[in-house]
Amino acid sequence: MRKIKIAIDGPAGAGKSTAARLLAKRIDYVYIDTGAMYRALTLLALKHNIGWDDENNLVALFEQHKIDQYGSTTLIDGIDVSDEIRTNKVSRAVSEVCRHRDVRQKMVKLQRQMAQQGGVVMDGRDIGTVVLPDAELKIFLTASLEVRAKRRMDELRQMGKPIPFSEVLANIKQRDKMDSTRKIAPLRKADDAVVIDNSFLPIYEEIDILETMAREKIADI
Repeated sequence: MRKIKIAIDGPAGAGKSTAARLLAKRIDYVYIDTGAMYRALTLLALKHNIGWDDENNLVALFEQHKIDQYGSTTLIDGIDVSDEIRTNKVSRAVSEVCRHRDVRQKMVKLQRQMAQQGGVVMDGRDIGTVVLPDAELKIFLTASLEVRAKRRMDELRQMGKPIPFSEVLANIKQRDKMDSTRKIAPLRKADDAVVIDNSFLPIYEEIDILETMAREKIADI
């Protein structure tokens, strides 16, 4: 049976990573978190004091280090940085890295290579529109601003990094604005994507819906 490509997009805190990871597990596909890859490069830039407008050095940093993404695990040169890339400091800065054309081109090339054989569930902000425009199934997840901020706050608290709700909310607002207005690959729904608002949708129901859609699409191929 042919394996398809599944793209899941949406704004910060929409639950893309959780949904994509659980869906991939349900249908025995590989999960690729593209946002984590950008976060890894952002972390490198912070550690090397690279300015956000210094596109050449950001690209050089990407080329000098090996970023690997396996499900919920993100590695830089073989070192697990899965928790480190989820700090609020990285969250505030990642859109600054994402806005550069050459950085995105490098990332997109790598992400397409990772997905070329199919059998992947990839989540991000431009998967269905830029990275995998040929994906057989495209999902756009969304939720209210307040719900998304609470999710991110809870995630940070579980990591031992309590942040006030007001600060997380402001960060999400800033991220939304930067993601939707950047010139290069702005956040938007693909024309053929299915929109799911999961503000008040239990996760198990959401995954049931996604699994049904995926299996129907696989059966149609």
